[in-house]
Amino acid sequence: MLPDTDTPPARRTYSYLGPAGTFTEAALAQVPEARDQIWRPVRNVGEALADVVEGRSDAAMIAIENSVDGGVSTAQDALATVPGLRIVGEYLVPVNFVLVGRPGMTLADVSLVAAHPVAYGQCLGWLRDHVPAHAHLPAASNVASALGVLDGSSGADAAIAAPGIVAHHELEVLAEEIGDNPNAVTRFVLVSRTVAPAPPTGADKTSLIVELPEDHPGALLELLEQFATRGINLSLLASRPIGDALGRYRFVIDADGHVHDERMADALLGLRRFSPKVIFLGSYARADRAIVRYPQRYSDDVFVEARDWLRGLLSGEPES
Repeated sequence: MLPDTDTPPARRTYSYLGPAGTFTEAALAQVPEARDQIWRPVRNVGEALADVVEGRSDAAMIAIENSVDGGVSTAQDALATVPGLRIVGEYLVPVNFVLVGRPGMTLADVSLVAAHPVAYGQCLGWLRDHVPAHAHLPAASNVASALGVLDGSSGADAAIAAPGIVAHHELEVLAEEIGDNPNAVTRFVLVSRTVAPAPPTGADKTSLIVELPEDHPGALLELLEQFATRGINLSLLASRPIGDALGRYRFVIDADGHVHDERMADALLGLRRFSPKVIFLGSYARADRAIVRYPQRYSDDVFVEARDWLRGLLSGEPES
């Protein structure tokens, strides 16, 4: 009997910080291959990555960096300690907050505002100007704060949430664009199990986590020289405590370029010789699609020619 060629392919599963209406959901909506697939809401980053490692999901979308608050430490620490993961893409989501309440509410009715502490901090200026007598009720997430207002369980009059919340729940929008920084952006990464890097696009980024071998004068400089001497720009350098002793740090690094680039591969070899632990998180296309520029002396051809020159010296070939 011939196989059934009409059987549709199995649907893929993507984990994201839920429930529906979060910024993470908005990031996942940018992934073409995730459309019409199974979206699995989870409660935290650890659960999302565990889904991937243990096979419940094919990939997970997690927040990694915010333009206002910096790196998301829980995500960075998880990527440093959970093996078998690879970043396969990045996505940018503008951080635009709304103030919501139960249907029929007005801004004048608001005295207690529920919000995640990070969101509250990014809207504090607006709240001081427009709801000066308010009090803050911390919430585990912005969606949880909105749902608590909707069902009355939190006691809050209003909640700060992502604009997408109103597509899923009947909430009154009391004010829009209440964030103090109109340029705020959160960077998300799509994480899968370990796979080979996709081919370079010319607009790529390589993410790494590197530990210093020991604490001595110039140790960080030695690490940075692995990139500087090869013409590689770093778009992120953040330190996180390793946790086994005071003064011990690992560094989260985003470097412009792809591991298939000769200069990047050479830098990774230098890091490997220098550091007791180098975690390669992935090489992937930049969300902004900005082409990586570098001086001609750091081109792939220059690195290849230098290696060929050395091979010639070792083999005794006459120099041309």
